Amino acid sequence: MADATVASETIRASEAAHFGKLAADWWNPAGSSAMLHRLNPVRLSFIRAAIDLHWGGDVRGIRPLEGKRALDVGCGAGLLCEPLARLGAQVTGVDAAEENVAAATHHAVGAGLPVTYHHGELAALALGRFDLVTCMEVIEHVADKALFVAQLADHVADGGLLVMSTPNRTARSRVLLVEGAEALGMVPRGTHHWDDFVTPHELRDLLADAGLVMGEPQGIAWTPAKGLHLSADMALNYIVTAQAG
Repeated sequence: MADATVASETIRASEAAHFGKLAADWWNPAGSSAMLHRLNPVRLSFIRAAIDLHWGGDVRGIRPLEGKRALDVGCGAGLLCEPLARLGAQVTGVDAAEENVAAATHHAVGAGLPVTYHHGELAALALGRFDLVTCMEVIEHVADKALFVAQLADHVADGGLLVMSTPNRTARSRVLLVEGAEALGMVPRGTHHWDDFVTPHELRDLLADAGLVMGEPQGIAWTPAKGLHLSADMALNYIVTAQAG
């Protein structure tokens, strides 16, 4: 585990502190991160399809990332890192909160998974480049979005793939994700700041400025019948790939 004692450029100290307080409960599927536990299988289904399409692998294979390096930025306590490791990747996770990295490391050891974790500013960690870079529900929390996306792009290897997801800035997301979910206790209060949400058009521009071409975004929607699921409806949340043009 590495530490970066440098001036922070993308990390907001208040955001790191907020999520660090949730570290001990992160792996509890009925706890404060319950929504992430419901969201994770949806994100993984998109990621798996993107992997198979990008590298032309066997869709029936259980380790499509064998021999590849994966980086999860804003990894929390490792909720996505561990499935990526099970898909065969050599996985590195980075988070702004030291508490999250400690919880992630502890859980990975208990699961027998060789995931490497670091905390601190991504650009200061000198981690190199990766075949797959993932960044789930993170860009809405950073201090400098353009710089952060440029840092993500710098970590994507030639021929590599970036996958990002984030809430969309719409009237519906304000009502349901911020005012509704937090008021009802489904998401810890203070998790979301609607003004920081990024629209697909804005993300496309940020990625283009960083030299990456964004694929067609896919919505992550919720209905009483289906729960959280991939959808054409991007009003709440969306997930997307990007790669070098």
